[in-house]
Amino acid sequence: MLSKRLIACLDVRDGKLAKSVKFVDTKDIGDPVEKAREYYEDGLDELVFYDITASSDKRRIMLDFVEAVAAEVFIPLSVGGGVRTVADATDLRLAGAEKINVNSAAVQRPELISECAHAIGAQNVVLSMDILRVPVSDATPSGYEIVINGGRRRMGVDALAWAQRGEALGAGELVVNSIDADGTREGYELTLTRMISDAVRIPVIASGGAGKPAHLQQVLTEGHADAALVASMVHFGDYTCSGLKRYLHEQGVKMRMRW
Repeated sequence: MLSKRLIACLDVRDGKLAKSVKFVDTKDIGDPVEKAREYYEDGLDELVFYDITASSDKRRIMLDFVEAVAAEVFIPLSVGGGVRTVADATDLRLAGAEKINVNSAAVQRPELISECAHAIGAQNVVLSMDILRVPVSDATPSGYEIVINGGRRRMGVDALAWAQRGEALGAGELVVNSIDADGTREGYELTLTRMISDAVRIPVIASGGAGKPAHLQQVLTEGHADAALVASMVHFGDYTCSGLKRYLHEQGVKMRMRW
């Protein structure tokens, strides 16, 4: 049985660490480089860096911030936001990112996934999906819809079908980010996470809604996720990365422990 992973997410807007609730009411809350160093030193398994306005602003990601974060951490760094071409992915890799997240541009042009997988390796391509719960319909039989551009544009694409297509196109991992749970700290969207985890063979990262340690245990066991992504619960100092991993280890969840 593979170890589960704890991943912290740094949402960055205009160079500042930011946090939203259900993708709105976004507030600046600190320095992303300082937080990256803090989490790395505290035993975090992996770090995700999202430039949350790159796609909606139609610009490239801020490479200088990626370089600054990469210089401070020696764990896998996954970066997303505004990745539209293989050149974008290559530039991020050269800036220090191990994995590249594709999201909005891949929904609009799915070939981007296979192009990036061919260029930098499928294991380094992560398909990140922002997902909204919707009524079941012919277009969205799973009851979940893909939304792009930081939650601004609904696509009428079924989330489960998109996850399976992303895997077929060469994505090495999936991020399942629930817009409904985002920032609420009331728990992950277990139904959504389990549905997608059970439908694909690649690792699934659960995102959105973590508020207490038990939520991580639930999504890693009941939700069948391979990794749990956290933001608010560590950004605001309520919990530490090492404390969360220790809790999960004590609850019988296999974790990568440094001690």
